[in-house]
Amino acid sequence: MTVETELADLAADIAREAGELALRRREEGVQLAATKSSLADIVTEADREVEALIRERLRAARPGDGFLGEESDADSGDTGITWVVDPIDGTVNYAYGIPAYAVSIAAVQGEAVPGRWEALAGAVFAPAHGELFTASRGGGAYLGSQRLAVTSVTPAGALLATGFGYDPATHDGDIETVRRVMPIARDLRRAGAASLDLAYVAAGRLDGYFERGLKPWDFAAGALLVAEAGGVVTRIDTASARPMLIAGGSDVHARLTALLAEEA
Repeated sequence: MTVETELADLAADIAREAGELALRRREEGVQLAATKSSLADIVTEADREVEALIRERLRAARPGDGFLGEESDADSGDTGITWVVDPIDGTVNYAYGIPAYAVSIAAVQGEAVPGRWEALAGAVFAPAHGELFTASRGGGAYLGSQRLAVTSVTPAGALLATGFGYDPATHDGDIETVRRVMPIARDLRRAGAASLDLAYVAAGRLDGYFERGLKPWDFAAGALLVAEAGGVVTRIDTASARPMLIAGGSDVHARLTALLAEEA
């Protein structure tokens, strides 16, 4: 078994346990803990509890590794491997009882900064649907035991997904971005969980995905899923405060990049 496979298995086991905890807390009733960047950017008590569980399990299994999570302090570690974690991606969905949320866990090598790391393994678990997506570097991407592959564009156009930032000041720009890509779209989805959008691209449920302003934990695992499913993931306009992430099969990715690079 390769190191990548071992890391993927660990990510999968912990993501499933963490997701089951999140699901139990959702059924018990969600308690709002705080808002972050804006009134729409919320964190629940479950986010913090789930991240604490993930951190504890990782520390027990691999005590020297680093940790970068959405809800707690970062730790650089001393092994060169960092775990990049979103305990509940899609917290607003989670708080409202919409089932589009997920636990996202990735292991990366190198500096824990997008563009400076190499993703080794990742898992995205959607508790409400019981779906576990996993990937390891060079080992492919899977939904359960089913190997995944991205799609190519159909004559009717690409089914695309995106997301909007929490800051109302960015919404006009996000809507303008949607207008820019609609000529190549069959339709557009806006589900509210980046890790699931990327997992769905890997699974061929979406043809492409684009979004500005994602945090590392939003896409670390999902980007590896897409890449290992034969797709392409890049970030453009990286010098800005809100870089654009673009993912899809090679043709969709190229067409999205051509359209979106004009606005960067």
